Amino acid sequence: MKKGLLFLFPFGKIVRLSFARKMKKEIHPQYFSDTAFKCACGHTQTVCSTVKSIDTEICAKCHPFFTGKQKLVDTAGRVERFRKRAEKAAVKSKA
Repeated sequence: MKKGLLFLFPFGKIVRLSFARKMKKEIHPQYFSDTAFKCACGHTQTVCSTVKSIDTEICAKCHPFFTGKQKLVDTAGRVERFRKRAEKAAVKSKA
């Protein structure tokens, strides 16, 4: 008897899925089981990924949703630029 699962689809179609399929060679990216995950808050963790190192600004240890604390993350002065534009818009709307 062949190994695998049988699925019965509507209209009586039966499909057998086999678990003995092998991955094709040389088409998959290299897989690292010891990838270093580093956050700006200082949290580090070892994860599995297709890249050797992951650097991020916010993780579950410092994200406001998980910590319950409001935190402002400024990336390359974006907050200041937004505030300047908002002030200019407020001045124009008053005039």
